[in-house]
Amino acid sequence: MTQQVIPKPSANPGMGFVQFVALMAALMATNALSIDAMLPALPDISAALNLTSENQRQWVITGYLLGFGTAQLFYGPLADRFGRKPVLLIGLGAYAVLTLLAAFANSLETMIAIRALQGIAAASTRVLAIAIVRDCYAGRQMARVMSLTFFVFLAAPILAPSLGQAIMLVASWHWIFLALALFGASSWTWALLRLRETLNEADRRPLSVRSIGEAVRLTLTTRLSAGYMLAATLMLGAMFGFVTSAQQVFFGALDSADLFVFIFAGVAALMALSSLVNSRIVERIGMRRVSHGALLGYIGFAIVHAGVALLGLETVWSFAVLQAGMMCCFGLVGSNFNAMAMEPLGHVAGTASSVQGFVTTTGGALIGFFIAQHYDGTVIPLTLGFAICPSIALVIVLITERGRLFGTGQPITVKQAA
Repeated sequence: MTQQVIPKPSANPGMGFVQFVALMAALMATNALSIDAMLPALPDISAALNLTSENQRQWVITGYLLGFGTAQLFYGPLADRFGRKPVLLIGLGAYAVLTLLAAFANSLETMIAIRALQGIAAASTRVLAIAIVRDCYAGRQMARVMSLTFFVFLAAPILAPSLGQAIMLVASWHWIFLALALFGASSWTWALLRLRETLNEADRRPLSVRSIGEAVRLTLTTRLSAGYMLAATLMLGAMFGFVTSAQQVFFGALDSADLFVFIFAGVAALMALSSLVNSRIVERIGMRRVSHGALLGYIGFAIVHAGVALLGLETVWSFAVLQAGMMCCFGLVGSNFNAMAMEPLGHVAGTASSVQGFVTTTGGALIGFFIAQHYDGTVIPLTLGFAICPSIALVIVLITERGRLFGTGQPITVKQAA
């Protein structure tokens, strides 16, 4: 493979650092809000759609995730050809309209179809946010920006269930979708007025099979990209397993419906805090040392969690404490894995973000759905998923790093990363 030095970022987003991070976080929070705000409303949605099985309601989440994951394949090549801003605005606009339509779904089939389309539209926010960050930053600076973005982004799971619950105290579940549509329209206006195009004219790639195929090939065959992409997929799988079945776990297995919103928010708050900590330490310590140590910590908490469940000792408080420990570690893993996967691919950032987003989100959604579908009235299937997924991720990281953990990392070329 021909050695190619990764170009340094040179784009200017046209706004200050704080506003840039806030906008990128808002774009990425679109996905979290679209999932987590639904959780308190799932029983009411289930009743309104005349569902006969509790596990059927999981499709309200999984249908969205599958659309969100699959569509990411297409936004990157379009953004590499036509620019980041126009593609983002089209996706955000479609999201706002489809979210509005979801409020009027009257059957499970209609809800799944609209949620899948909603996910397809929202996929633009994930792909474009990461590509725009990569346009403007690289290396440990990119990891810091990603961590700050994840900090604000991870506030969404703290607020979203409470927002959904608050809306349902005064109105029906339909108004949750109306609130999300308003959020989408506000983000669209913000990006339209404040965001500058970050893709340089010289970096635009033709919308051809050959050009796209080369970018996809680099993403899938570059060692660091592929390895950390797969590891991130497994970590997301465990996360989505929790999100998809959280309402059932708290309302059923733990018999703690009144604590659901508070514990969910507390766990998410600790995850957000750990991401903020990551932004403060990653430039000094390095992405590998932070994320590899956190991955080992996650596995430790997960094994204890599974052991407690298998022994029949799980309570709502042991679940909350162990889940909080795992999510603290996750906050130190997620943004760094994503940054390391993107690091050698700055020259094809749009398509690379698409491919990685497709693999991590779709793969994670399917793994999470598989875990959630094994819900049997206990937390055992979920906690086993927590333990197995990161353990496999550790094996993949070891293969990616050729058996070494905690390396400092150096400026990367495609040849070195392959």
